[in-house]
Amino acid sequence: MRGKFGEGEEKPDSDLRERLHAMESKVRKMREVRNNFNDQAKVAADKRNSVQSQYKEHKEKIDLVLAEVKAIRAEIKMFKQKRNAIQAQMKSLFTKHKDSRSEHGKKRDASTEYAQLRQEVDALEKKFETSSVGIKKEKEMVETIKKFSKRIEELEPEVAKFELVSVDLSDLDSAIKTLKAEADAAHNAMIEAVGRVNEKSPEVDEVFAHRDFLKSEGDRFHLEFVELKEKANDVHSKIDEMMVDVNKARDELNLAREERKSWMVDHNKSIDKMMKTGSQSDDVAESLTKQLLETGSLTFGGLNSEDMRSSGSSKKSKKKKNMRRINMNASRKR
Repeated sequence: MRGKFGEGEEKPDSDLRERLHAMESKVRKMREVRNNFNDQAKVAADKRNSVQSQYKEHKEKIDLVLAEVKAIRAEIKMFKQKRNAIQAQMKSLFTKHKDSRSEHGKKRDASTEYAQLRQEVDALEKKFETSSVGIKKEKEMVETIKKFSKRIEELEPEVAKFELVSVDLSDLDSAIKTLKAEADAAHNAMIEAVGRVNEKSPEVDEVFAHRDFLKSEGDRFHLEFVELKEKANDVHSKIDEMMVDVNKARDELNLAREERKSWMVDHNKSIDKMMKTGSQSDDVAESLTKQLLETGSLTFGGLNSEDMRSSGSSKKSKKKKNMRRINMNASRKR
């Protein structure tokens, strides 16, 4: 009989197989958990990237709002400087109106000095053209005109910067009124610009608050992504550790299967060899000859001489019975 496992017979390595199936089932579940963590991490990463994209777009809006505020603040500074310069010019004229000599030797503001120098140069040029004062005096006047003209050139950029008001210093009352009106206009322009900055303040607060919100959300989603990836990596590490035992059990199971297969092949070969007849194998023929010489009887295919005699007598008995049946049938026909 060739080797095989009968029904109900417990297969070898059943414990190892059950343990392997249990470990493989656990690994599958752990992989599902790991994949779930990775999927959640991907969702968190997508949200983070979306928020960061919104943050970049919002930063452009912040830059635009800040540029507008910066331009208005520049206007405020300009109007303030203009107002202060005109007020200084007006103050200088007040002082000159009270005592024209009190300014001698003192530092004067650019606008007052510029206006006075222009007036003196105009007076000298008019005098030089309309009167005869002698060669020596003319040379002095020319030198004075050159000196004042050079100083006027030095003051022109500063006067242009602050848009200082040119006034007729021959009429100080009128000049003071003109300067006061210009100073008030500059001051009102500055106040209007301040109002525009204040109107922008809520918008500035809003854009910065939204910027902080986007940054907070981006940081929150990034932290969530990092935590989920750490969990997924932790589960993956445990899977790698368990797969060492799984592969070891698989190798043991495969080795046992190969051993059983080898044993079955050898066993079947042995059975085939034992079932050979004398005509098929010289070894079997020699063994039968030896058995005949020692016992006086032979065994063929599992039957000895007594079995063969009983088999023969049984065949004779069956033959007699068949003959009787034939005779009885023949007599009945008659």
